[in-house]
Amino acid sequence: HVQLVESGGGSVQAGGSLRLSCAASGYTFNSRSMAWLRQPPGKEREGVAVVSTDGSTLYADSVKGRSTISRNNAKNTLSLQMNSVKSEDTATYYCERAVFSGRPNSGWSSTGAYDNWGQGTQVTVS
Repeated sequence: HVQLVESGGGSVQAGGSLRLSCAASGYTFNSRSMAWLRQPPGKEREGVAVVSTDGSTLYADSVKGRSTISRNNAKNTLSLQMNSVKSEDTATYYCERAVFSGRPNSGWSSTGAYDNWGQGTQVTVS
């Protein structure tokens, strides 16, 4: 069965950096696009960044320019590097497997575009 396990969350000071990782198993990793979504306290889950099987990426406007999503198909891992973090980045971050594999379209940030996700990792920016 599909397993997605996030790591790397914790507390970070505003202006600092964080790196999240996700280990995937139970399916052919490079057959699907992958994404990071996050759910701030009391809010809906929202898309952060997505990477397709060919490496194409899209980012939410809120993180564009200070975040990098990457995947290592040899190691079945997904990563998110975020710099210059802000208090608004406080959220639970989820690694999610997309239902699509090709270049992401405008619907990539919808939760309906994903069929599996991990337990989440908490990021708190103070």
